[in-house]
Amino acid sequence: MATYSEDRCFCLAQVEWPKRRQKRLSCGSLFHPTLALLIWVGTLALLTSSVHCKDAAQQKATPGKPSQTQAHKQPSTPPDKQGAASPTDAPSRNRDHIFDLLNLDREGLLLDAGFVKESIEKMKKIYHQSIEPMAEAYKFETMGHPSLSDGELDAKPLVLFLGPWSAGKSSMINYLVGLEKEQKLPTGAEPVTADFTVIMHGSQYRSVEGLVLATDGKRSFGSLERFGNGFLERFYGLEYPHKMLQKVTLVDTPGIIENRKQQERGYPFNEVCEWFMDRADLIFVVFDPTKLDVGTELESTFKRLKGRESQIRIILNKADSIAPHELMRVYGALFWNLAPLINVTEPPRVYVGSFWEKQFQLETYKELFLSEEKSLLIDLNNVIENQLHNKIATIRRRAKEIRTHALIVNEYLKKFHRNKPMALIGNAEDTMRDIVQNPGKYNIFKTVLAQANVSKYDLPDPEEFKTFFAISPIDSFRPLENHCSFFSGCLLDRIEQAISTDLPKLLEAIQKESGLTGECSTEGGCMQTKKNMYNKP
Repeated sequence: MATYSEDRCFCLAQVEWPKRRQKRLSCGSLFHPTLALLIWVGTLALLTSSVHCKDAAQQKATPGKPSQTQAHKQPSTPPDKQGAASPTDAPSRNRDHIFDLLNLDREGLLLDAGFVKESIEKMKKIYHQSIEPMAEAYKFETMGHPSLSDGELDAKPLVLFLGPWSAGKSSMINYLVGLEKEQKLPTGAEPVTADFTVIMHGSQYRSVEGLVLATDGKRSFGSLERFGNGFLERFYGLEYPHKMLQKVTLVDTPGIIENRKQQERGYPFNEVCEWFMDRADLIFVVFDPTKLDVGTELESTFKRLKGRESQIRIILNKADSIAPHELMRVYGALFWNLAPLINVTEPPRVYVGSFWEKQFQLETYKELFLSEEKSLLIDLNNVIENQLHNKIATIRRRAKEIRTHALIVNEYLKKFHRNKPMALIGNAEDTMRDIVQNPGKYNIFKTVLAQANVSKYDLPDPEEFKTFFAISPIDSFRPLENHCSFFSGCLLDRIEQAISTDLPKLLEAIQKESGLTGECSTEGGCMQTKKNMYNKP
C-alpha cells in the first residue's frame, strides 16, 4: 500500500470548492452535466486523498490498529452482537447552532417594528391602487393567479419543502424546529405524508383543519378554496409555541411518487404546489441518495419552478448513510439528472448533509456536514431578515406578469377588431376562434414583444390563452386605451409607475433603514446575491 506524506495530504475541511466561471459557456448553461462531472472528478480525487490521509494518520498514531479503509474491507460484526445503537437509537445532536444562527433569542427583526408595519401598508396601497385594478379588468385570476390578499402581504416568510417520498422532508422540519417526540411530523421509510401541512406559530400545540385555515381572513390561505374540498381534506395546519415559528412558516408537502397518476390524489397536486411556490420565499427540494431518478411528476414540478431559481435550494439529504467513496458519485448523479430541468447560468445552491436530530453516521465528513448545515441556516436567516425586500420583489414580479397579460389580451382584441370587418356576417365567432387557435398567424406575441419593457422570457405559453379565452371571450374585454379616467389616470400608466418608480423607491427606503446598499433588487429581493446562493462553505 502506498504511503502518503503529510505535505501531500488534504483534509476535507481544507478543500476549496471549485469556483464556477462567470462567462457563459458554448453549451448554453453552467449547469451542464458534463461540466458538473469535470468539476467533481477533481473534487473526488481530493476527497479520496483526504480519506487516505486519515488512514495514514491513524496508523501513525496507533500502530497495529486497522485504518477506516481497512476496517471497511473487513467483515463487520452484526450491530446486535457489538452492542452498538442503530441510527434511530443514536443520541440527539446539539441544536445550539440553530438557535444562534437564526437569532432566536432576539424578538422581531433588526428593523423597527413600526417601520416594518408602515412599509407593509405602503406595499398594500401600491398593490391595491396601481396593480390590482388591471388584474381585475383583464381577469388575471382566470390564469390561475389569485389576487394577493392583505393576509399574504402581512404573512411571515414561507419556506416550502418539496421532493420525492421518504427523502427526509418531515424529519428535516422536526429537526429544525425542535419538535417534541409526541408532536413530531410522522416519518418513515415508506410514503407517510399524504397532506399539505402548514407548521406555524401558536400559543399552544393544536391542529387546525384546512377548511378553517382557508376561511380565516387573517391568514393567507383563503384562495386555496378554489382547489375544492378534495384538497381541503388533505390540508391542515399545526401550531406550536416555538420561537423559530415566530419568524417563519414552514410547509411540508406529500412526497412525489412517480408511479401514481395525479388524478388519483383527488385534487390537482401540481397546481396546489404552484400556489405555494408563488408565495414561498425559499424552496427546499430534498433528495434521498437512493432516489435520484427523474420521472414525469418531478419533471412537472421543476417546470413550475422555472423563473424561481433564486429561491430554490437543493438538499442532498442522508449523505451520511452512504460510503465516503460513493458520496461524490451520488452528487454527480444528482447534477446529471437535474441538468435538463434547471438550465440556468448559475445553478441553485446544493447542500449536502444529514438533516435530522441523530448523530452523523460518518465521522469522516462530520465537519463538512455541519458546515453545510450552518450555511443553510444562514441562508434561512437571510430570508427572515430580508422579508420586506422579498415582499417588494414578489409584488413587482406579480405586477409585471399582470402587465404582460393585459398587453397580450389587448393585442388579441386589436387583431379581432381589425379582422372582424373582413369576415362575413355571422362569422365573427369563427374569426375569434381562428385568432385564439393561431396566434402566430396574427403575430400577436411578436407584437407584444416589440413593446418596451417586455422580455421574451416573461411571455406565458400561448396554449394557456386558449383555455383563458374559452372562459372569457375576446370581445368581453375593452381596449387598454378605454381604461382611463380624468381623476385616476390610465391603468397601464399606473402599473408602469408602480413597477418602475413606486416599488423601487420603497425598496431604497428599506435598504437605507436596514443599512444595506446594492445587495437587493426589485427583481429577486435579497435572494440573488452570490453570498446567499453560490459560495461553498
